Amino acid sequence: MGTFRMNRRHFLALSGAAGIGAAMSGGMSRAMAQSLSGASTAVLPSQAPTNWAAVLEKANAALQAEHGFTLNAEFINWGSYGQQALLKFTAGAQFDTALQALWLNMAQLQQDGALADLTGQIDKWPNLKAQIAPKLIEANTWNGKLWGIPQVNSAARVQHFTVRQDLAEKHGFGEITDYDTLERFFYTIKEKEDGVTPYSLVSNSHWIYAVPTPTAMFNQHSWENPYTMQYLFAGSGLRFLFAKDAAETGSSGPIPFWDDEGVIAALRKIRQYYNDGIVNADGMNVDRATIDSQFQTGRFASNWAMTDGSSSNQLAALQRNVPEARLGQVMPFGKPLTAVKPVQTFQADNMVVVNANGGDVDRALALQDWLSVKENHDLIEYGIEGTDWEAAGDDGIKQLSQYAFPGYALLWRSGLERRSSFMTESEKTIFDWAQNYDNFTADTFASFIPDVTPVREAAAAMNNVIIQHANPLFYGVADVDAQLDKLKSAADAAGLDVLQGEMEKQANAYLAARA
Repeated sequence: MGTFRMNRRHFLALSGAAGIGAAMSGGMSRAMAQSLSGASTAVLPSQAPTNWAAVLEKANAALQAEHGFTLNAEFINWGSYGQQALLKFTAGAQFDTALQALWLNMAQLQQDGALADLTGQIDKWPNLKAQIAPKLIEANTWNGKLWGIPQVNSAARVQHFTVRQDLAEKHGFGEITDYDTLERFFYTIKEKEDGVTPYSLVSNSHWIYAVPTPTAMFNQHSWENPYTMQYLFAGSGLRFLFAKDAAETGSSGPIPFWDDEGVIAALRKIRQYYNDGIVNADGMNVDRATIDSQFQTGRFASNWAMTDGSSSNQLAALQRNVPEARLGQVMPFGKPLTAVKPVQTFQADNMVVVNANGGDVDRALALQDWLSVKENHDLIEYGIEGTDWEAAGDDGIKQLSQYAFPGYALLWRSGLERRSSFMTESEKTIFDWAQNYDNFTADTFASFIPDVTPVREAAAAMNNVIIQHANPLFYGVADVDAQLDKLKSAADAAGLDVLQGEMEKQANAYLAARA
């Protein structure tokens, strides 16, 4: 392992010696000079991994010895995580950290004063600072303030597809590199593989199927033109797209997602897939854990994927049920990765935030620092070496058990993540590409976070509209034209003009400030 670290108690002992204290204290948190205690509760999605009790016992023995406190992980199923985590903040519950994100409730919580300001905190913790790139901190700082510790294992993220490569080759497709071929694969599976659904929809995904960020799963225009990001007021659910020439004109010109031709084409595509049995009919109600479990039994021929190198992790479980199964990754740009530079905000998909009203910032950052040491990271992320995993090369891992921790919610560090021995060659290529910031274009509004405060009432009303009238479109369960009429009418009544006007005002001010 070889990573240098000095535990708190050793430091306190040494700091009494001439010269040592003065030399080290300038780079340490004040937490290093005071006693931490109790348990640092982390609110996490998913469920406790197999063998978690043994892992936690070992981790807490080390944490107690080094820092004087322990870790208490509180797991909440993904199906209710967003709502339950929000309630914990608003109810004043006692916990240190939680997974948050712009796609959850992070902007709302920040604007409500529920998150501790972490600006400048990372500099106080040497192990954490060594693992977080300055460019990542810069991209995730809102108006000069840092509200969470970014959890990433790559520079940028693009949604794409994992497909059953064995089925692709069985039916003569080979490597799939464009959307039209992918669609032919879907219909071939539907026709020739009895009991296998071509693609799996999941209940908490909804808008990602149609609204670009910069790609949406079934938005073919976005795959061929990955240069559009969506932005919304926290808690509204209504995603706006900005004018392509906003940087030149200074006019943001936001439009709701249903005024974009690519999105409408995607909604029609999803409806077609629903009617043709290309996607599962229960998508609006089924959670991720259930879908992943079904994928691993061979029920689906393709699944959602992200450029985080984790898609191949399902292969081991899949091959226990379908020994001949193999996985491939599909980025249907229709051209080599070196020929595209998708837009990105470089904002982390996942952030560890600190509870401002019941959390302990020093203890939370001490835990983040401790998790930034390789042996500690490996213990929580992968389990007990020799029981749950064994090393494969310098940065690889072979899983020996079913241990699966949601690392993205607590301890993802780009430089510490191991690559699964099951990682496919196509995913290695995509993962390598996603590691480099230079392979992407920063979006014009990359660090723009709209303030919902002036339009909070309209945002809350709009959120109800989106749930009731837009979500059926994202799952194909309603006629597109009739449902769009309902959506637009309800959005007008909820205050679309108020939200659109405020969005334009704030986005134009953002452009002016950057000019």
